[in-house]
Amino acid sequence: MKEFLKKIWRFTWKAAMWFFIISIVSVLFFRWVPIPVTPLMLIRCVEQKMDGKDLKLKKDWVPLEEISPHLQLAVVCSEDQNFIKHNGFDFEAIDKALEYNESHKKTRGASTISQQTAKNVFLWAGRSWIRKGFEVYFTFLIETFWSKQRIMEVYLNVIEMGDGVYGAQAASKNFFHKDAEYLTKGEASLIAAVLPNPIRFSAAKPSGYVLKRQAWIIRQMVLWGGVLNYEEKEEAKTFKRK
Repeated sequence: MKEFLKKIWRFTWKAAMWFFIISIVSVLFFRWVPIPVTPLMLIRCVEQKMDGKDLKLKKDWVPLEEISPHLQLAVVCSEDQNFIKHNGFDFEAIDKALEYNESHKKTRGASTISQQTAKNVFLWAGRSWIRKGFEVYFTFLIETFWSKQRIMEVYLNVIEMGDGVYGAQAASKNFFHKDAEYLTKGEASLIAAVLPNPIRFSAAKPSGYVLKRQAWIIRQMVLWGGVLNYEEKEEAKTFKRK
């Protein structure tokens, strides 16, 4: 029995070590290399085939410089207004969400852009505590090894923005027939407005709810002054995009 337990321990220890090595190397690798495909993209493809639908996967990686500053600001205003300040987790938003969920049937999340990026790139869809634990781990890694610019770049290139549509460039081409760098404030805020549920809502045919959410996002963008400051902690520099 002792020998068996020792084998289990050695196997677990080696598996954990290999996981840490591979995960860190992967995060470092994708600090510079575009993400080719995400688990969610593959899952959606399988769901499409199982439902008898045509395979639809639209994605086109572009650098952050070729994505409209309006869209960068819009997703921060709608998804994570403390994105520049926090280190991956917005504990104030988490406390508010927990307090809200105690008295409401419809729950509210508090995932930051960093958490959403970690989940989309490295993990599977789901709400289990195990997946959440891995999400915390990968969020810590990307906040440690990536800049805020890189996190935003990856986020805006892999996030689901419609049925089979992923990333800013594909969404811009699909909904507005233009490159992502030319998105207007109105178009950018409309894309951001559907992000909570891009399968149910559409930027091409916005519902009354989406239009109301868009108007709120635009007001937030105005309050921000139309500028998003990225802070490079390792270099102590601030970059402004206007």
